[in-house]
Amino acid sequence: MLYVWMDASSMTLPARGAGRSAVLSPAFERLFRSEYARVVGIAHRVLADQDGAEDVAQDVFLSFYRAHPGDAEYAAAWLHAAAAHSALNALRARGRRGRREAAQAVSADTPAGDDPAELVTAAETQDEVRAVLARLPERSAALLALRYAGLSYSEIAAALDVRASSIGTLLRRAEESFRREMR
Repeated sequence: MLYVWMDASSMTLPARGAGRSAVLSPAFERLFRSEYARVVGIAHRVLADQDGAEDVAQDVFLSFYRAHPGDAEYAAAWLHAAAAHSALNALRARGRRGRREAAQAVSADTPAGDDPAELVTAAETQDEVRAVLARLPERSAALLALRYAGLSYSEIAAALDVRASSIGTLLRRAEESFRREMR
């Protein structure tokens, strides 16, 4: 079932129970409006697929809605962590099913100044990065995904439930693991 998240004021979701519909609470609507772009951004950073990122965001918000109050103080951290984990799971699922694209096709509307060989190389590098992320331990991949999606150390710490003072060390280790896997 697909919901139009961007029109949150008229959105109805399945109620927590039978097949009834429930109107969104103002707290959940505020949460959605303030965090949707960041949740999509985190998922997009991992998947490099806008539609896939929006699907992940939809699933994350629906999961949160079903189990948590919209005004929970941990809401943003929960959503950020769930976005990273769900996007990584989607990436891994693509690999397991063998449906991941090997490289982006060079389209006919490529600007004349772009070298097709460079475009293919860049696409292959992006695919390799995603494959390495899929092989890393969940926490390391999530740390890298959250950091490179633009979250601060304190936001990453809240999302992954670790001390903010540990994030630098954990990131360094995750980056080292990433480099080893790339070789």
